[in-house]
Amino acid sequence: MTAARPKVVVSSRVEPGSLEPLAGRAELVVNEAAEPWPRGALLARAADAYGLIAFMTDSIDEALLQACPALRIVAGALKGHDNLDAGACSRHGVWLTVVPDLLTEPTADLAVGLLLALSRNLVEGDRLVRGGGFAGWRPQLYGRGLAGATVGLLGMGAVGRAIARRLTGFGCRLAYADPRPLPAEEARALGAERGSPESLAAGSDVLILALPLTAATAGLVGRRFLERVRPGCLLVNPARGSLVDEEAVADALESGRLGGYAADVFAFEDRARPGRPEGIPPRLLADGRRTVLTPHLGSAVAALRREIVAEAARNILDCLEGRVPRGAVNAPEPRTGALP
Repeated sequence: MTAARPKVVVSSRVEPGSLEPLAGRAELVVNEAAEPWPRGALLARAADAYGLIAFMTDSIDEALLQACPALRIVAGALKGHDNLDAGACSRHGVWLTVVPDLLTEPTADLAVGLLLALSRNLVEGDRLVRGGGFAGWRPQLYGRGLAGATVGLLGMGAVGRAIARRLTGFGCRLAYADPRPLPAEEARALGAERGSPESLAAGSDVLILALPLTAATAGLVGRRFLERVRPGCLLVNPARGSLVDEEAVADALESGRLGGYAADVFAFEDRARPGRPEGIPPRLLADGRRTVLTPHLGSAVAALRREIVAEAARNILDCLEGRVPRGAVNAPEPRTGALP
């Protein structure tokens, strides 16, 4: 008689083949629907689970961990883990892992794509053509080029550096704000000068957010910050919605202080934030001329998503085989009690 395999819950639909590392090693309970499970449905499925592969749509907190006493590992299929409480996981003896590297390059690609779409009026131009309003060349929809523009990167971690590498080919002048300075050789190679967030606000034609969401960075781009930006500055956010005050951004667009806003992320997505909004501010949605808004496409590359989930599965396999999971972000005390 063979022993029962440990149960692993996968809270969102995944690409075929993503879970191959756990084949034959775990009883897999996978959400096959396009929408995430409601909180109650997730709790019901994970109550006796050994592992949970979690996504942006999940909030892993004290209440969930208390309701899932058999849980040994939460494997995030993501990089930023502001919606997964590392401290609570540690207190409950649960490993928390992320996938730190695979999302960097596609997120940087999208950031540059958002900037190009915003600066060259690509979305508005597409609407014009599809709406039958294009009768041949006319002097219209003038945007701005990137050559010679000063681009300020708020955050110079892996994503910020990947964006900077891409922008060097456009002839931009690069500046960055980060608590940790770049190594001198890398700064020279990128031509990137370090400054403060305030100096970047005042001196940049474009600002790109490349920060994690933390208590220190939440709401960084608020009313006071936006009062300092160079008039007409473009703001691009491929990081986390709650880094900005979205209503303040709408005000800055209406006043002309901001020339445009492009975002792939929105505050309502940040499930661990108390009082998060229910949706995107209607004024941002209505402003089709000065905004480019995409549905969190940063890692939406099929082959990449398959590998991200596979890496999360390998973290669970590490745990099953008694190893420290490769993507661990905490060091929990062993959880007591029998395994499921």
